Amino acid sequence: MSWFKRNSRLHHEPFCGRSVLCRDVAVSLFCMTVATLLASGFFLLSHNTANVAILYVLATVLIAQNTEGYIPGMMASVISVILINMVFTYPYMALNFTRDGYPLTFLGMLLISSLTSTLTTHLKDQTRVLKEREHMLMEAEKEKMRANLLRAISHDLRTPLTGILGAASSYLEQGSQMTDSDRADLVEAIADEAQWLLHMVENLLSVTRINDRTAGVTTSLEPLEEVVSSALQRLHKRIPDSKVQVRIPDDLIMVPMDATLIEQVLINLLENAVYHSGSATPILLTVSADSRLVWFRIRDYGRGIDPDSLDTLFDGYTSTQNRSSDSHKGMGIGLSICRTIINAHHGQISVANHPDGAEFTFTLPLGEHIYESEIDRSDH
Repeated sequence: MSWFKRNSRLHHEPFCGRSVLCRDVAVSLFCMTVATLLASGFFLLSHNTANVAILYVLATVLIAQNTEGYIPGMMASVISVILINMVFTYPYMALNFTRDGYPLTFLGMLLISSLTSTLTTHLKDQTRVLKEREHMLMEAEKEKMRANLLRAISHDLRTPLTGILGAASSYLEQGSQMTDSDRADLVEAIADEAQWLLHMVENLLSVTRINDRTAGVTTSLEPLEEVVSSALQRLHKRIPDSKVQVRIPDDLIMVPMDATLIEQVLINLLENAVYHSGSATPILLTVSADSRLVWFRIRDYGRGIDPDSLDTLFDGYTSTQNRSSDSHKGMGIGLSICRTIINAHHGQISVANHPDGAEFTFTLPLGEHIYESEIDRSDH
């Protein structure tokens, strides 16, 4: 099989080379033919060779821009000088560089065309290199994201699975000796751990909605209020005793987004605030907007976040210092996925402490879609 692939590649490369050569020849002939026809028309109307020279310089630039390597552009420069001398300079249909001033004029024309062709080709090569570098950076970022997710998965799934196995083993080995209340506590613990595992699986499934090639998402205009309302309903189903105060503009705001993914981000951040703040004070969810961005702020009034962890909080791992006593509910995987989703929407996400707790902020771009009425910008 490897012999077949190697020989197929060897046969394929010459074919690609011939294809590129044929395309370059076709592009060059087309540009030179069009330039000659236009130059003939200008020359018949004005008998001005300068206009003719400009057309051929333009043709040379187009050839250099749409072909591979330096040779097509250089050949176009030489052919342009010859055509101008033969077709548009007296004596017509004959090469003549002997008349006064002609050698300098045509040497200048050749030099300008050659330099233009070389610069155009060089810029095209630089653009190609920059695109390749950007592609490599994107691939590196995706690999980093995968590594962070795998690390977060192994870290955050281990503890709830251990808890489930431990509780199940205790129930099987000592269930007959336990009281009904103890058995109920074990089953409740198993159900709680399983619910958290289900939540993390939903997080992982949400990442599959992100295009692997472009690291982007398919967006559509969604009413902001409905997305926030849906996220809160899902949160209350999972955590019935959660308390969230919401401040959202009265105006109808249509935001380009993947609604399912943004709901997942809101749920992750709100759940983190509930589980890790260590406070019974209601969480504050504030939404505001300007002409370019929509701002989401989730503020809790608890213990805050260790300052040493702020810079790495979205990398997929958090130390146990910031975890509640319910330690299986780690922040790592959820926050890493939040950043992945927001980046795919071309937004930004950040976290900071305030005097009474912590605040997560993320933005979504509005693009050309502006909300229907003017919003009070006093918050900004």
